[in-house]
Amino acid sequence: MASTDTVKRAEQLVETSMKGNDASHDASHVWRVRDLALSLAREEGLSSNPDSMEIVELAALLHDIGDYKYLRDPSEEKLVENFLEEEGIAESKKIKILSIIKGMGFKDELAGGGNQEFPTEFGVVQDADRLDAIGAIGIARCFTFGGNRNRVLHDPAIRPRSDLSKEQYMKKEEQTTVNHFHEKLLKLKDLMKTKAGLRRAEKRHKFMEEFLKEFYEEWDGKA
Repeated sequence: MASTDTVKRAEQLVETSMKGNDASHDASHVWRVRDLALSLAREEGLSSNPDSMEIVELAALLHDIGDYKYLRDPSEEKLVENFLEEEGIAESKKIKILSIIKGMGFKDELAGGGNQEFPTEFGVVQDADRLDAIGAIGIARCFTFGGNRNRVLHDPAIRPRSDLSKEQYMKKEEQTTVNHFHEKLLKLKDLMKTKAGLRRAEKRHKFMEEFLKEFYEEWDGKA
């Protein structure tokens, strides 16, 4: 894994740069993703390679800094690159870390980025981030984000958008929180890149399906 000092400074950067975010994309989300990514990496056999574990840990820690959904200043887009430079991270590792961060978003998968070959380091970090978007934690995060953006919980008249493009996904048009399950969250299980990620995703996916079944029954006054 990464050196203790570099990790501590990365954690400090996460806390300062994400301090104003709502709880769906805060430092606690990053800590969970880091723990999941390292756990998946061990299950996928990366623990014998210190360089791989360092790439996984730093990419997981830094993955949401400069997120377009929370961008307050264009200079924030360079925070991660500048941090890696200042820490003296080897060029080959820096390129891999930045490549993971740049390509792991759902919007990039919609643009066709998910059909390429990928290193295991990329797979475990992306899977970890997506695992935190589904299951019980994912449900909590989804409604937290929707509430922060003043979205309605559910409106049967507003249908989920199908076959979304990257541009449509990124548009801030009116949408319901529950539709986000159908437009993104329920698709994530089948987009897992690692066997370890898929094993965990199956349980979390089933929990979301059960939640939505109960939600709709309660919405319609049937439960």
